Amino acid sequence: MLTLAHGIGGRQDLPIPFVAALIGAVVALLVSFAGLGVLWTEPRLAGALQYARPVAAGIRGLVNAAAWRWAVRVAGLLAAAYFCVGLLFGPDRAANPTAGVFYVLFWVGLVPLSLLFGPVWRALNPLRTLHLLACAALRRDPRRGMRPLPEGLGYWPAAAGLFAFTWLELVGPERATLPVIGAWLATYSVVMLAGAVVFGSGWFGKGDAFEAYSDLIGRLAPIGRNPDGALTWRNPLDGMAGLERAPGLVALVVLLLGSTMYDSLSNAPIWVRFIQESGIPAPVLGTAGLVVVIGLVLAAYLATTAWAGRLGGAEPGRTAGELAHSIVPIAVGYLIAHYFTLLLLEGQRTLALLSDPLVVGADWLGTAGWTVSAAGLSPASIAMLQVTVIIVGHVMGTVLAHDRALALFPRRTAVMGQIPLLVLMVVYTVTGLMLLFAA
Repeated sequence: MLTLAHGIGGRQDLPIPFVAALIGAVVALLVSFAGLGVLWTEPRLAGALQYARPVAAGIRGLVNAAAWRWAVRVAGLLAAAYFCVGLLFGPDRAANPTAGVFYVLFWVGLVPLSLLFGPVWRALNPLRTLHLLACAALRRDPRRGMRPLPEGLGYWPAAAGLFAFTWLELVGPERATLPVIGAWLATYSVVMLAGAVVFGSGWFGKGDAFEAYSDLIGRLAPIGRNPDGALTWRNPLDGMAGLERAPGLVALVVLLLGSTMYDSLSNAPIWVRFIQESGIPAPVLGTAGLVVVIGLVLAAYLATTAWAGRLGGAEPGRTAGELAHSIVPIAVGYLIAHYFTLLLLEGQRTLALLSDPLVVGADWLGTAGWTVSAAGLSPASIAMLQVTVIIVGHVMGTVLAHDRALALFPRRTAVMGQIPLLVLMVVYTVTGLMLLFAA
């Protein structure tokens, strides 16, 4: 039902040799590291939001208005209801837009939306809105549940939910069929609403994988809020540097990066041949491959941050959580590079199919006649875009790690403590580019 190829670029499509692109990426990281060591000698991030220029008063007032917030919530409910038309009543055929909406417009589309506007799923989340409406009907404070949210829980529920989704998307058998999508969403909705009943609305922020996903990416948005809630323009690095250490955060960001790397590996010819020739069921091998790749990314991160902590003289066990935010722009760079053509091409196809969720020849949204277009982009230009966003993501991660290291390590050992982090960035860059262009 759903085309699972996520890219049309390849090594042969680059206007420069792939090895030259790889060397250039590594050089960019080395130059960035050297420049930061010389020019950036004090922590500068996460404390400059109060100096950001406020958003225009008219826009700020509109966004802060209760009527606007409810309009966004209602829009989220209506979109979910429309999605359910095809999911519950449409035929289980390739012309049904449900799989495309779920895996492309929603999952992949949240990336650019969150990068531009911040944590948009918090406002659109229909489950949060249903909980809010139920609490209003019962005259209960939505923030209060049956018990307080345990501090030690942190992002662990969101990490579990993210793994469940990525397993479904990348490995699950019959994952593009309506019964499988419907069963997964029903189970997920019950778990999320039950968590909100027990712990209150604060559960969604760290318990809902999609809210946590949107929030992580949204911290790189140029629009944010000051501590007093005022809307402001900001340096995206300030927003990401403000991400505080919390239980499960390392697992969440590593899952995001590792699952995308596995997706690239699963499209490589060598992996496809291995699955076809092994005689072992594809879901079993796929699950093992997903766990192994995520495990390798996690092991490399934990080993490197522990090494950095020893060299820098930081408190044992603290470094991994403090530096987790530096992995987010790297993961976002891979997400954009890996899924760009999927969103561009399959997204257009899905929008065309959305006019006819019951597959009866209708044109409810006026998009049925749309045709898929590459928007004038050539394979070479897409390949260059993929390389560029990966490099930019790694450079941003280097800046974030450097700034946090200056605050985390004693000044005399701060640069020394960053050497393992630079090694990690280089390894991630080389591995990511090779996996992305392996086809």
